[in-house]
Amino acid sequence: MTLNRRSFIQQSAAASLAGALSLPSWAADATVKYGGSPWLGHYPAHLAMAEGYLKEVGITQDWQSFATSSARMSAFMSGGVDIGCAGIVSALALMSRGAKQFAIIAIPENFGRVEGLVARKGIETVADLKGKKIGVTFASSTHLLVLDVLEQAGIKPGEADVLNIPGPELHGAIKTGQIDAAAAWTPHFDNILREPGVKLLADDSQFSLYKSFKVTPGPDVLLVRREFAAKNGELVKRYLSAYFKASDLLREQPEKASQALLKFTGLTMKEQMSAVTGSDWYPQAQQKELLTGEFVQGLQKLAEMLVKHKQIDKAPVVKDWIDASFV
Repeated sequence: MTLNRRSFIQQSAAASLAGALSLPSWAADATVKYGGSPWLGHYPAHLAMAEGYLKEVGITQDWQSFATSSARMSAFMSGGVDIGCAGIVSALALMSRGAKQFAIIAIPENFGRVEGLVARKGIETVADLKGKKIGVTFASSTHLLVLDVLEQAGIKPGEADVLNIPGPELHGAIKTGQIDAAAAWTPHFDNILREPGVKLLADDSQFSLYKSFKVTPGPDVLLVRREFAAKNGELVKRYLSAYFKASDLLREQPEKASQALLKFTGLTMKEQMSAVTGSDWYPQAQQKELLTGEFVQGLQKLAEMLVKHKQIDKAPVVKDWIDASFV
């Protein structure tokens, strides 16, 4: 059959239109600025990028590294980050001052077994820490763990010497006897536990709010900048579909996930497997329950506890920062 010029143009246009209609609405690549670090709370975001899950849904992730949650929160406030994971304590500090620039949209994991309070030989219980030197990084989740378990053991403020020591220095301090006990998170936690004679006194499962609400002293939360979410709601949902596909990999294939994370974290395979398998990776199907149920009540109690221990000035109404619409 011979086509004249007009027929050829018309059929080509129809074919192009049909092709366009068959493409998903998000076929054009979109970019999400993510605020991250090698901490385990960022594993799903990194794996979603490294394993191509984000690419599958038309998203390029612009990874921006931050040394601390507080620095990451500053980027949320300035508009430099669209989505990111942060420790709740840094978020609560801003929430207590009324900052509304961000919302909590998911809970990545529960890392209750990968941080804790460890003591030198001869100290058998938390009660034995009265009059002893305890090393901990101030304003961290482990700091709140120490304050809480000391209170549970009946040790009053000032009856134990709580010292501010950076996380990487805790192992050396307890090894050389500069301190009697240390509260640390992985990998420092695991390294200290390997020292001969040391004893685990408490991990996050002994935290008072963990017993009632499964809330650790400083749980990770996934945040979105509200202005970005208001303009890109479907994009946020697509992002989360890839993000939780990575969470499934961490939960269901920890060895494969750990292997893929080694260059990112710089850990050994043994350390990486310990971090991955020592955490509970929440699936997307569980998010609605977490964001609307007892877990949020636990976050509220955590905010009130931070006020009690003079970590923040007042407790915000946490539910005002929860947005479960994307899961």
